[in-house]
Amino acid sequence: MTSLIQVQELYRYYGDHCAVNNVSFTLEKGEILGFLGPNGAGKSSTMQMICGNLAPTSGQILINGIDILDQPREAKRELGYLPEIPPVYRDLTVDEYLEFCARLHGIHRDRSRRAVDTAKERCGLTEVGPRLINNLSKGYQQRVGIAQAIVHMPAVIVLDEPTVGLDPIQIREIRELIRELGREHGVILSTHILPEVQESCTHVQIIHKGRLVLNGTIASLEQRMRASSLVVATCEPADVRQLYSVEGVQSIEETGHNRYRIFHDKDKDPAVRIAEIVVGAGWGLAELVPERRSMEQIFIDITQTSPQGEEQTA
Repeated sequence: MTSLIQVQELYRYYGDHCAVNNVSFTLEKGEILGFLGPNGAGKSSTMQMICGNLAPTSGQILINGIDILDQPREAKRELGYLPEIPPVYRDLTVDEYLEFCARLHGIHRDRSRRAVDTAKERCGLTEVGPRLINNLSKGYQQRVGIAQAIVHMPAVIVLDEPTVGLDPIQIREIRELIRELGREHGVILSTHILPEVQESCTHVQIIHKGRLVLNGTIASLEQRMRASSLVVATCEPADVRQLYSVEGVQSIEETGHNRYRIFHDKDKDPAVRIAEIVVGAGWGLAELVPERRSMEQIFIDITQTSPQGEEQTA
């Protein structure tokens, strides 16, 4: 099966500065890829190269098996793109605008009406077709932006910050729409909102200083978010030296009132042995709770501590 996107050894230089450094990844049908990175990491340059708006210094990009440098027109027909600011004409109605977009994508007039109706139905716009875009809420304007990206039924949909500026209800609706689109297309979601990735995506990758430093599934990321520390509370003061004897324990922080934070190796779970020691020593086990790391903490850890060039597979 041909991957919908194949990026191979992608480089982009601006003068002597290497903004994108040896980036490679694939996107399959049914996958929703969350693409993350701090400002200046090379995320926007990578997205522009995938969409054909920026030429790579070297490397290859295949869109549904078509080389975007050798056959740009054919490759771009397989792409749907929603930039951060939706490219809508506010003085047109939803129907007029989507019909215009259908013609731009080369859909014959005989088929454009059906294509527009399908896009409106998928994006929840059927009832607002005759309305001026300028009179729609921001959430509905965002839906119109997504509709123009899918009106020609592309294999790949690229969404750049699709929920910025929306209220919580609109955000939930757009996230549900993205999940629905992911069932029939490959989707790349570029965002700075970390919960967005957890809620909407099946895969995640983080770019830092031009290199991919994390690439994996959301399920593996959530596994990574599991505790690498335990909070233990005892009724009587504990002998910390005995706790240090447990395999995998790295350090222990005493937080007062017979409470201890125990840091341990990520691939070890010393909870059972610690409970046995506490109970056996008669200290009284009042609490033993694994601490979860948030996605924000993982993002900060990776982008601040990952050696340049080292990719981690979640």
